[in-house]
Amino acid sequence: MTDAHVPLDLAARPWFFCGIGGSGMLPLAQILKAAGAEVAGSDRSRDQGRTPEKFAALEAQGFTLFPQDGSGISNPQQILVASAAIEDSVPEIARAAELGCLRLTRAQLLSALFNRAPTGVAVAGTSGKSTVTAMLAWIMSEAGLDPTIMNGAVMKNFVTSDNPLASARIGAGGVFVSEVDESDGSIALYRPAVGVLLNVSLDHKSMAELRALFGDFLAASASAAINADDAEALALRHLAAEVLTFGFAASAEIGVVEGSAAFGAGSSTATICDRRSGVEHPLHLPMPGRHNLSNALAALAGANLAGVPLADGVAALARFAGLARRFDVIGTSPAGVTVIDDFGHNPEKCAATLRTLKTSPGHVIALFQPHGYGPLRQMGAELAETFARELGPDDIAIFTDPVYFGGTVDRSEGSERIVALIAGAGRTAVHIADRDEAGDFIAAHAKPGDRVVIMGARDDTLTQFARDLLARLP
Repeated sequence: MTDAHVPLDLAARPWFFCGIGGSGMLPLAQILKAAGAEVAGSDRSRDQGRTPEKFAALEAQGFTLFPQDGSGISNPQQILVASAAIEDSVPEIARAAELGCLRLTRAQLLSALFNRAPTGVAVAGTSGKSTVTAMLAWIMSEAGLDPTIMNGAVMKNFVTSDNPLASARIGAGGVFVSEVDESDGSIALYRPAVGVLLNVSLDHKSMAELRALFGDFLAASASAAINADDAEALALRHLAAEVLTFGFAASAEIGVVEGSAAFGAGSSTATICDRRSGVEHPLHLPMPGRHNLSNALAALAGANLAGVPLADGVAALARFAGLARRFDVIGTSPAGVTVIDDFGHNPEKCAATLRTLKTSPGHVIALFQPHGYGPLRQMGAELAETFARELGPDDIAIFTDPVYFGGTVDRSEGSERIVALIAGAGRTAVHIADRDEAGDFIAAHAKPGDRVVIMGARDDTLTQFARDLLARLP
């Protein structure tokens, strides 16, 4: 697919999104609709009755939704947007093939729109992409650059009553900021003016594959912000034409004055130093955890390469509201049990969340719902090592069965193996296959002062589960 397949006039033909409620599909559909396109879609989750409020919000915004039975595909002029991995037997795919409709993957469409923008800023890495993308969105918006933003999570700064699903922002300033995905190899499609590389760690692919993908990403970027604290990322810096480093390391050009970082239960503070000039800026970030301070450094460096003065970026981050499902505190029960909703699903993300929780007193009860059987096989041993290392002897890890929405997948190996590995390392871990039964377990075991974190990806119902659990706690 080349950019030529995507109409220059996005409103010239009708669009249909198969899986329109997905975290990568929904914001792209919003961007097209804002450009004046006619956009319809279907979603298996809607047919199954999951997250009805999401689909009600989409309909209220003017999207036409159909059952996933092929009835929404009726015109050869329609352009079908669907995952590259979706089965040909899905009714929309089969019907589109019959009619000869043009079919694009999400990544093909997104990269074409991104590459057309005068200034494309791409955020890459195995952890932290959505948070850094949202930080960049807010910094650039506050700086008056009026960016278009494509994110995989709801950005709280941009939520309104008319748009509760603000994972996209549509601007007219010629800047397009997007997280880019390495898991399907589509990162190779992007040609950024600014590439931001956060980290290179095990997730969906082997380390050798990741090094190649991220190395090519840096080579394709006109300039790059690279994490000086991540050895794997820094080792690729020679591939970039222009580099600005960020991090806690003394060598980082955008860094933290030694000894200035402090972390509270809900915020972080530090003195940010531009070592190119020696100028320092006091930062107050309303998010906890060292990893979020690292994310802030990444956003400041990326925005600076796109022309935003460091002082303006620091000032904007003081008003950054965060993301849904990224260390999202749902609330605290009358007896003092706090429930947190979190997207952690790979070893690095889980480690960052658990490490942040352990900076405050109180036991941790961590419920982890794996986001698929394949990823669990790929990174199960590393996940077990992470939970065993980060949790204390009095904490509890609960693993449910992996999320499964149908389709052909090898389900022979589940969560039991991971639980056994954690227990073998001397930490408390239990396998409770059914999530509702896991909720019963938590309600029976949570004590005042405990923090309960609900972790997992690919399942929007986890947030409602967290809310329902909080309502049950004393």
